Amino acid sequence: MSGRVDERVGIVVITYNRRDELMRSLSHLVRESGAAEVVVVDNGSSDGTAAAVRGRFPDVRLIALDHNAGATGRNHGVALLDRPYVAFADDDTWWARGALRRAADVLDTHPDVAVVTGRILVEPGGRDDPINVELRESPLPNPGGPGPPILSFLAGASVVRRQAFVDQGGFDDRFFMGGEEQLLATDLATAGWRMLHVPEVVVHHWPSVVRDAHLRRRQGIRNTLWFWWLRRPARKALYRTVQLLRTAPHDRVTLGGVRDALAGARWVRRDRRVVPPDVEYGLSLLDRPQVTSRARRYVS
Repeated sequence: MSGRVDERVGIVVITYNRRDELMRSLSHLVRESGAAEVVVVDNGSSDGTAAAVRGRFPDVRLIALDHNAGATGRNHGVALLDRPYVAFADDDTWWARGALRRAADVLDTHPDVAVVTGRILVEPGGRDDPINVELRESPLPNPGGPGPPILSFLAGASVVRRQAFVDQGGFDDRFFMGGEEQLLATDLATAGWRMLHVPEVVVHHWPSVVRDAHLRRRQGIRNTLWFWWLRRPARKALYRTVQLLRTAPHDRVTLGGVRDALAGARWVRRDRRVVPPDVEYGLSLLDRPQVTSRARRYVS
């Protein structure tokens, strides 16, 4: 671990069949993050990931699942940790030196804040991720704090207040992967929690070359539709559905995403809880920036 260990923070990393990328990220996390504990949740990898973690990082706590739990794998890691704050990382991200201490200080100082999302630098080269502009220029009213308010977050670049995360049930396993943060963030806001983007909290992202872009897009379309029909007013959900269908590529991937969304219509109708007016107001301010965002295009 880094020379300055922060007992307030633990890290949960999820991974699936990205052994080499995970080894690089863990090297940085163990050496630089300063976290008191690092937990790796292996989502049933078949490429020797679990053995590599045991062999190269014996101090890292490993949860080796027998299946791919997607984003819900993070819930297993959070359950294992006994720290007030949990930093999430993907197998292709790592926290910069001092970032977690800064995030923990913010959470200590602002007890109504549940999530701190950092500034993402894309490697190699350390260039700003396009999402940073969207976070930095948030149109939400700012009651004060060390950074602009947000109403969603990026799990691989965020530190959460553990108890708030647990109280809301963590990530919904039906979303699997992609946009799972939006649903949780909205429920946190409904429960009265704030979320902040703090640019001084820096996370590095070296995008993995091991990914199924078509599957990600299909799940992203499905999850976007599910979220809107779960939490937004019907008129706006219908408008967003039409807008998505008009702008997404007209191909089999989009069709698959829509079919998957329709397959969940029964449980979506059962679990639908429209957000209160104050949260809806904030979400409505973000609708246009998100629709026009370069970082949120449904392409593959």
